[in-house]
Amino acid sequence: MTRNEIEAEARRTEGATTPRGRILVVEDEPALRELVARAMRAEGYEAEGATTGREAIEALAGRLFDVVLLDMRLPDGNGVEILRRIKERDAGVEVVILTGFPDVTNAVEALKLGAYDYLSKPVDLAALTRLVAQILERSRLREEVRSLRSRLGERLAAREFVAASPALLAVKAVLVAVAPTSSTVLIEGETGTGKEVVAAAVHRLSPRRESPFLPINCGAIPSELLESELFGHVRGAFSGASSDTLGLFRAAEGGTVFLDEVTELAPSLQVKLLRVLQERQVRPVGSTRSFPIDCRLVAATNQSLEEAVRNGQLRSDLYYRLNVVRVVLPPLRERREDIPALVAHFLRELNNRFGRRVRGVSAEAMEHLLSYPFPGNVRELEHLLERALALGATEEIGIDDLPDLRPRRLGGAESPLERAERETILEVLRRTGGDKDAAARELGISRRTLYRRLHEIGVEGAG
Repeated sequence: MTRNEIEAEARRTEGATTPRGRILVVEDEPALRELVARAMRAEGYEAEGATTGREAIEALAGRLFDVVLLDMRLPDGNGVEILRRIKERDAGVEVVILTGFPDVTNAVEALKLGAYDYLSKPVDLAALTRLVAQILERSRLREEVRSLRSRLGERLAAREFVAASPALLAVKAVLVAVAPTSSTVLIEGETGTGKEVVAAAVHRLSPRRESPFLPINCGAIPSELLESELFGHVRGAFSGASSDTLGLFRAAEGGTVFLDEVTELAPSLQVKLLRVLQERQVRPVGSTRSFPIDCRLVAATNQSLEEAVRNGQLRSDLYYRLNVVRVVLPPLRERREDIPALVAHFLRELNNRFGRRVRGVSAEAMEHLLSYPFPGNVRELEHLLERALALGATEEIGIDDLPDLRPRRLGGAESPLERAERETILEVLRRTGGDKDAAARELGISRRTLYRRLHEIGVEGAG
């Protein structure tokens, strides 16, 4: 066989063995759990079972499921609360509530939290399998629409804002409150924390959602061009201006303008932006006429606004105009609880882009990600996962699919983090009498990870 024929056969075989969908059955009654799981497998789905809410959350920690069938009454909690935790872990998974004790209040609350449906027991297996097929078909069509929009080059302002940590849930609450208004929103956070995603969420949650969301990075465009980009120009205003242009503020009529890195605006442009915000009018370059505008402004910066004012980089009067509702995004290292939810979110996007069905990350790989400080924040996490898929991950992302994420030594010196890690490991090994299995359990890591850590920090006997 030629190489092309071998690759074609591999693709055909892979397609034949790929499950139509992954289902998690959360039910504490063993017979019913196995009955539902068998019915799902008979339809060509991959099905797993969980007895408690805790087991369900653990199953979702490193794997992607398409549908969760969730019993309302479980030994360790109410189904509504477990649904809330499932959605925090993976907002993209669809959840169907199954209950032997129908209750209108619970049903309404479950649907508010994002449950797809609420069904009564005894379970009609034929109806349940039809519902699952309907959910998966709906998800497939939604992904096709997203893919089509991406191919057409549409700016998807509706990219999901993933929040699981208390810090991000608090930010989300502020966004929900301010979005229906027309107030200016100022987002502050390190590079890669997701400022544009937050700006898009403000737009998506607002009455302006059907109108344009137009972002621009003020630091990426020379000031002589940026003025025209923002405010437009008339024909003949400068060399090469062969026709009139609207500019961002007029093009976003009824919608939202997002100015990223707003502190990079030149002083002359800051004056003009201040006038636009005060008068709600814009004058194109080279024009003697002003035009009314109706758009909302969301601005962002990766530095302290107060410091930018103190060092003269930002005008104080513009600062007060921008700083109406301020949102501060903490770096990813300060909200590690968001990492599993972000992993699930990005894997769904990447699976669609690469045409894969990577089901999640291994426990060891997740541990690796949770222990890394992510100087590049959310963007770096997304790129790590994309790298894993680009280099061939097809089933599950393991530790070998990730690059070495250890802090780098400068001039051969041991970093404070490495020193603290070495001291902790040695102390636990002393306490366990050198028993590496016991040490790994106490440290909360696998034996394999412990050996790798011992080798990496140069501890004798790592083999």
